[in-house]
Amino acid sequence: QVQLVESGGGLVQAGGSLTLSCTASGTILSINDMSWYRQAPGKQREFVALISTDGFTMYAGSLKGRFTISRDNAKNAMYLQMNSLKPEDTAVYYCKAVVDSTYWGQGTQVTVSS
Repeated sequence: QVQLVESGGGLVQAGGSLTLSCTASGTILSINDMSWYRQAPGKQREFVALISTDGFTMYAGSLKGRFTISRDNAKNAMYLQMNSLKPEDTAVYYCKAVVDSTYWGQGTQVTVSS
């Protein structure tokens, strides 16, 4: 079993920055793709960004340039640097990791005030 724990969420003013972290623990030989998703109230969960084991990255088109995904394979950790935050970025942010199966974290709340 693998557990994913997100942290770093909180309340920030529009234009501010936050860095989210996701740490994996449990029986892990290696982690394949890791990614961030988010779900705003009343909306479906949506893709934010993905990073492969060797550092290849993908972003939702509207977020590229403001968000940066990274990972530390030695620490089984992934990060999301979010800059120039907007109220529409308010959501619960989830991390996902593909190990022997697909695992999700419990989410961390990000609230951006106008």
